[in-house]
Amino acid sequence: MFTDSHCHLVYPVLKDQLPQIREAMQAAQVDRALVICTTLEEFDDVHALAVGYDNFWCSVGVHPDNEGVTEPSLDDLLLRAARPKVVGIGETGLDYFRLGERTVADMAWQRARFRVHICAARQTGKPLIIHTRNASDDTLAILKEEGEDASLGSAGGVFHCFTESQAVARAALDLGFYISFSGILTFKTAADLREVAAFVPMDRMLIETDSPYLAPMPHRGKTNNPSYVPLVAQQIAQVRGVSVESVAEATSRNFERLFTGVMVS
Repeated sequence: MFTDSHCHLVYPVLKDQLPQIREAMQAAQVDRALVICTTLEEFDDVHALAVGYDNFWCSVGVHPDNEGVTEPSLDDLLLRAARPKVVGIGETGLDYFRLGERTVADMAWQRARFRVHICAARQTGKPLIIHTRNASDDTLAILKEEGEDASLGSAGGVFHCFTESQAVARAALDLGFYISFSGILTFKTAADLREVAAFVPMDRMLIETDSPYLAPMPHRGKTNNPSYVPLVAQQIAQVRGVSVESVAEATSRNFERLFTGVMVS
C-alpha cells in the first residue's frame, strides 16, 4: 500500500534492528522501500539490502555534504548503477547549510560532484535523487545547464525531503522532477510546506521517511524508520481533503513510474 521512497537503512541505528523494522513495515502496510546510498564506501552494504530482500531497492551516489570520502568518478557511478536493483543516482545535489567560514564560491567541489551525478543519470537513464539545502538557485541552474528538461527526454528524478518554497517546487516540476515529502510536513512549524503539498499535483508526488532522521509527529525526536511513512501520507490526505488510501495509491504508482525498474511486489 505505502512506499518509502527514501531511507538510510545501513546506518547503525537502523541496520541492527532490521528484523524488527521489517515487521513494523508489514504491520503498517509499507510494502516497499528505496535504500539510499550516500558514499561509495557504504554502497556494498546498501546494495546487499536491495538484493537480499524482494521489496527493497537502492541507489548509488555520494551525498553533497560528505567530505573526506572517495570522490566518485563517472565510471564509479556507471559500474555500480549497472548492478541489479540499483534504480537511481544519488543522493546528490548541493548543500550550503554548513558553510562555516567558507563561501559559496568555495563549494565548487560540490557543484562538480553534482555534475558527475547528472552525467551518470543521463547515461544510465536512471533518475536523480536530489538533495538541496540553502542552494535551490544553484541546484536548478546546474540541472538546466546540464540539459535537464522534461521536453528533451532527460533523466529527471525527485527533489527529496522537500522543504523549499512553492516557487522552487514549480521550477522543479517544470523540469520534469517529482517532489517528495517527509515527516517535516507534520511539524507544527511547517504550515508553508503544507501549502506546497496542496499545490504539487498528486501524479508528481512521493512520500518518504529519510530514516533515521525527521520522524513525523507524534514521534518527532525519536529514531525514524520506514513504518512511519503512512503518517506523512495522512498529513497529505488531510491537507488535500482526500483519503489516505488515495495518497498511498498515487505515491506508490508514481514511485513505480519514476523508478522504472521497480515492479509491483
